[in-house]
Amino acid sequence: MSGWQYTPATSYTYANPYARTGRLATSRTEILQILIAAAVLTFDITIISSRFSLASPGAAYSSALYAAVAFGATAALTGFVFHELAHKVAAQRRGYWAEFRMSPMGLLLSVVTSLFGFLFAAPGATVVQGMGDRRDWGWTSLAGPTTNLVEGGAFFGAALVLLRVGGSPTLFNDLLLLSFFNGWFATFNLIPVGPLDGRKVLSWNLGIWAASFAAAAALAGYMFALFFGYVSL
Repeated sequence: MSGWQYTPATSYTYANPYARTGRLATSRTEILQILIAAAVLTFDITIISSRFSLASPGAAYSSALYAAVAFGATAALTGFVFHELAHKVAAQRRGYWAEFRMSPMGLLLSVVTSLFGFLFAAPGATVVQGMGDRRDWGWTSLAGPTTNLVEGGAFFGAALVLLRVGGSPTLFNDLLLLSFFNGWFATFNLIPVGPLDGRKVLSWNLGIWAASFAAAAALAGYMFALFFGYVSL
């Protein structure tokens, strides 16, 4: 998700334009905040995916917990961190200042919902300053969901290869879930409301928004149906 302040008129900027250098840069503040957000999301996804019981200690419990943490970290890294970095790179290559800023309340909400078995995550956003062009906003906003779609397709491709060579069924299911997670994250962010990416993409180009939203929803829907056995390969 990339942050902006919407104005009903033609201006999309909320800061004076910076010099267009196209240079990629970061700061200690950004690195710290994105690491905190990624760690919290890893915890959230681990809680949801593990479904472990404190009454079942032992080696099997430890293995399941380690696997859940690995899955949570991978999902957070690909679904969230790479998504935000894509926004950042797209904006900075166009000459704008862009850095991730976490949302403490959004992170707290994600922890609370994960304890109830589902995840509503608003960990923060990549804040962009100086952008005053609809096309720039559109491409910058589209970069995050596009990254999720590419990753989702890659995870699905890896699952197909694993199935062909007769690999671990558990790893196969994890790959399907990672594909679903990225597809769902892309779909959610492309909803054209509020500060979500979809609103900026739709304001720029209806056709591109419709195609990207349909692709994301199709990926998420198919992975969900495949994982739960509603469809088969």
